[in-house]
Amino acid sequence: MRRVAIVGAGQAGTQLALGLLDAGYEVTLVSNRTAAELRTGPVLSSQCMFASSIQAERALGLDDWSSACPPVEALSFVLGDPEGGKAIEWAALLDGPACSVDQRVKVAAWLERFAAAGGRLELREAQLGDLERLAREHELVVVATGKDELGRMFERDAGRSPYDQPMRALALTYVVGLEPRPGGAAVCFNIAPGIGEYFVFPALTTSGPCEIMVFEGVPGGPLDHWEDVRSPEEHLERSLELLRRWFPWEAERTDGVELTDSNGVLTGRFAPVVRRPVGALPDGTPVLGMADAVVLNDPITGQGSNNAAKCAETYLEAILEREGGAFTPAWMEETFARYWRGYAQWVTHWTNSLLVPPKPHVVELLGAAQELPSLASTIANGFDDPRVFFPWWFDADEAGRLLAEQRRRQAEDRFDRRAFRRALGQFATGVTVVTARAADGRRVGLTANSFTSVSLDPPLVLFCLDRSAPSLPAFLDCTHVAVHVLAADQHHLSRRFSTPAEDKFAGLEAEEGPSGVPLLGGVLARFVCRHAATHDGGDHVILVAEVEEYEAFDGEPLVFHSGLYRVATRHPDAPVGGGSGP
Repeated sequence: MRRVAIVGAGQAGTQLALGLLDAGYEVTLVSNRTAAELRTGPVLSSQCMFASSIQAERALGLDDWSSACPPVEALSFVLGDPEGGKAIEWAALLDGPACSVDQRVKVAAWLERFAAAGGRLELREAQLGDLERLAREHELVVVATGKDELGRMFERDAGRSPYDQPMRALALTYVVGLEPRPGGAAVCFNIAPGIGEYFVFPALTTSGPCEIMVFEGVPGGPLDHWEDVRSPEEHLERSLELLRRWFPWEAERTDGVELTDSNGVLTGRFAPVVRRPVGALPDGTPVLGMADAVVLNDPITGQGSNNAAKCAETYLEAILEREGGAFTPAWMEETFARYWRGYAQWVTHWTNSLLVPPKPHVVELLGAAQELPSLASTIANGFDDPRVFFPWWFDADEAGRLLAEQRRRQAEDRFDRRAFRRALGQFATGVTVVTARAADGRRVGLTANSFTSVSLDPPLVLFCLDRSAPSLPAFLDCTHVAVHVLAADQHHLSRRFSTPAEDKFAGLEAEEGPSGVPLLGGVLARFVCRHAATHDGGDHVILVAEVEEYEAFDGEPLVFHSGLYRVATRHPDAPVGGGSGP
């Protein structure tokens, strides 16, 4: 039985520990607080988890608060003007509800669950000597806390860390009695240009439903005004003063608010940083950093708990895939690279962009969202998947093209495009990765769930390519493609090949098929095909290919339904063998 030690019992460390324990690993989890101390201690964060991060918990059976936690169904945005009014205002529904569970509730319960399931829980403020002991007793040590000397093990990555000092002063206020937002529960995101930001959203705390008020002040500015606060009551009063001065439309909801508890306040500041993922103990033993220990974003985009959940999900997959292999420094680097490529790089770049005055094209985009509901929806749902902001959030020309396209679509559309996409998502599909060799020798690949059979004689299949896909020319010019039907445990490949990257094959083993087409392993089926024909498909190109050879393997398929990865199970009322199909 493999043994893993995890130091740091927050969202990331505890989620990973529970996932490994459930998979049969021996796991030691080091926490500096007991469950009881967490529940009665100060608040730890302003967590708001979006749909895909909640799904990562749900996949492990850890989503225990869905019925009790108030759902967050929308995101509203206000850009203030110098006179205290609103220069820009809009709101959009989230594709899936978000929720916020106080870490004092969640992590405390998870620690108790871990101990009850047979995990080894050590209660201590871990030092380097503790890590050396753990390394002798375990095959892998993962560090999920960046505090003090543990954080200093991981070298700052200057190329990925543009700031070396705090960019915001943070203050949290947990309250009850806030008047409900007209139009339903939402993350209300407000910006006072040059001053800072305020956002507020429903949550679940130790005493029940509440709201979390979050202030992000430009250092030295009017929202950076907490040093003279001496009590929780003064903290609440300062919060209300700042709201009345800088966000008066939000202050209108605060008559009668009270603190949830005397520990429901927090202030602080830190420099956002990306660190190198592999650290070395004094005796030279390598350890792997995760979540905030190596990627620490400013809370301005509310991504902390989402980063943690995604990192834990990625690390769990990588550890389980390793089976009997050693946890080498090279493996550690590749495991972090998988997390960085698939999620962390996008949220880091986007979050950092909000810490400086917005470029003119960004202000134009935010203003245009008032008249373009589809654009407002895209921005709102980018909080769940920040990849959608690329490249147009960062490039004025791309932003102009996006706005022109959005306006054209709004003028021509018969119905809401996002609602149409959601309706189509009700059709469950398998997931494929399609690969090819470009004329210049590059290996290209993309994720597609539009794959289907066309004909048995001759053996034809098709898949659809987005006209905006960077790899489209390579697929249109190549002679051969390979279609790989993914297995249930290969959702990391689906994310890898759906995410932009210079080399999506980095770190992957791939054979070569006809015309050098890359062939991936571990799949349920693999079809090597000759390019036969292309057809117009609106904003997609339909590529028809003739199957020249194929292989099929046993296993369970990866399923995609309603925007989420799923697993297939036999219907309880269906006969064994499934009966006749379509």
